[in-house]
Amino acid sequence: MSDPAFPASSAHAPRFHARFQSFEETADGSAGPGRLAALRAELARRGIGGYVVPRADAHQNEYVAPGEERLAWLTGFTGSAGLLIVLPEVAALFVDGRYTLQAAAQVDTGAFTVVPLAETSPERWLEANLPVGLSLGFDPWRTTLDGRDRFARAVANAKGVLVSVAEDPVARLWTDRPEAPRAPLRLLDAALAGEETPSKLARVREALGKDRLDGALISDPHATAWLFNVRGGDVAHTPLPLAWSLVPAEGRPQLFLSPAKLSHEVRAVLSDVADVRHEDDLEAALTDFAAGRTVRLDQATAPVHLAEVVERAGGKVAKGADPVSALKARKNAAEIAGMRAAHLRDGVALTRFLHWFDGAAASGTLTEIDAVEALETFRRETGQLTDVSFPTISGAGPNGAIVHYRVTRATNRTLQPGELFLLDSGAQYPDGTTDVTRTLAVGTPTADMRAHFTLVLKGHIALSRALFPKGTTGAQLDTLARQFLWAAGLDFEHGTGHGVGAGLSVHEGPARISKLGHVALEEGMILSNEPGYYRTGAYGIRIENLILVEPRAIAGAEKSFFGFETLTLAPIDRRLIDTDLLTAEETAWMDAYHARVAREVGPALDGDEQAWLAAATAPLKS
Repeated sequence: MSDPAFPASSAHAPRFHARFQSFEETADGSAGPGRLAALRAELARRGIGGYVVPRADAHQNEYVAPGEERLAWLTGFTGSAGLLIVLPEVAALFVDGRYTLQAAAQVDTGAFTVVPLAETSPERWLEANLPVGLSLGFDPWRTTLDGRDRFARAVANAKGVLVSVAEDPVARLWTDRPEAPRAPLRLLDAALAGEETPSKLARVREALGKDRLDGALISDPHATAWLFNVRGGDVAHTPLPLAWSLVPAEGRPQLFLSPAKLSHEVRAVLSDVADVRHEDDLEAALTDFAAGRTVRLDQATAPVHLAEVVERAGGKVAKGADPVSALKARKNAAEIAGMRAAHLRDGVALTRFLHWFDGAAASGTLTEIDAVEALETFRRETGQLTDVSFPTISGAGPNGAIVHYRVTRATNRTLQPGELFLLDSGAQYPDGTTDVTRTLAVGTPTADMRAHFTLVLKGHIALSRALFPKGTTGAQLDTLARQFLWAAGLDFEHGTGHGVGAGLSVHEGPARISKLGHVALEEGMILSNEPGYYRTGAYGIRIENLILVEPRAIAGAEKSFFGFETLTLAPIDRRLIDTDLLTAEETAWMDAYHARVAREVGPALDGDEQAWLAAATAPLKS
């Protein structure tokens, strides 16, 4: 066994440390009261009383380029979600439960008031705090149609005035703002895409025809990447090109992006299926197209500015989901094959890590950061890792009870005997995207730990084994994962599952398994199955596999039924399972799953790893 802190091949591990800076180290030391005062002065110069600063780019991406981190530049808060409302006498920073502590540590609380979203929404806060008659400005490039409507209602209730501010005042002050990314586009191999762009365009046009639309502005870069079979590198964790596309019900589509991203080969291929234009041409092209036409704009990602362009041109905005979203969610055979291959590769890397982890954790020196670095090293050894699909959640003991915990140097904890360790991670490979959570025993778990883990496992198995008729929504299935926790008076506050892209975003709509999941699940959709339980100050438990919706034949069935294929391949910690709480059917499912893991993952392991896997996947009653 090599040094317990890192796997043998982790010579590159030290370079990962930059990801784990403390709150104070990541905050911009110049952010804070000075920049806030400068913004207020700029607003006063323009005759605007207040302003909304979202943590967003023009596409509403989950991960944004450095030059789009306006909220961090202004306040010092570096979380992935947040919104600031600046009024003459108060500046309120709204954050969710993941970031309440971080925001308070990073910002000057004398200048910024941190407001947890659990206590109030920005709209309710505005109704209570916006002075009568005050004008509130918003950025029409970084505010969605739905967002504008919510602000409009709140401002009207407060008897204020909502103003669309064309010139971004933050950008005017941020003189050393990083340039927009220009990562090169690459063509997706046809064997991975499974469908050529002309066929995809035909299906989009069919959807437009059904809705009697003249065209659609595609504002979500995930949708453009899927539609034109390209990938990029403009943001972290997701292989996206920042681009727009305009798809008419008849005629050639137009693709808008920086020409610096295009090689001669890529431009030639794209020019066969679309008019490839400079991103600066978007407004003029949309103006020309919209006159007298009805144009679909995605209510979740399209900026208000482009809706204003359509309306000024004499067109009509049809607000709703873009037609690509539903098509992209239903993976074709090639995409499914790629996801299976990615999950097998990832399962081998994760199993190798789990074998290593058992020895490293026993040393008493392993930290949360060590575990993150080691797991990424095993994934890099596959030779195909392009990025992690999201920042790894690595929580020991009480840190595991923080649902979206992100380890920093300041919070880094050494794993202690008798604790649980929660590891939620994922990878991006050329052929697929993974997301997997395992909860691991460090030493001997308590009876409560085993009981709670088994209740979570029972819910996970119930969802995995579910059979459901066509038309069933995620909200209808959500209860299956919660029923055993509910029977014990317990619950978890996050959704049970989210959609996952095929070599794209680890968080993909429109379907999800949650109380709010009202989109029907369809064949080819891939979702997560991740029930959990969190005892504050003690431990967290989550078990997550990705699952594929597939048809199921049932003798005597009078309608079409679906079930799930589990894609994730990695052992579930047998030490945490109280077998007395499992039914015979649940035990059989668990044994069959572990037998499959051993059968598919085992051949890629060495002798010691195979012996460890044999023990980790042995039948529960053995």
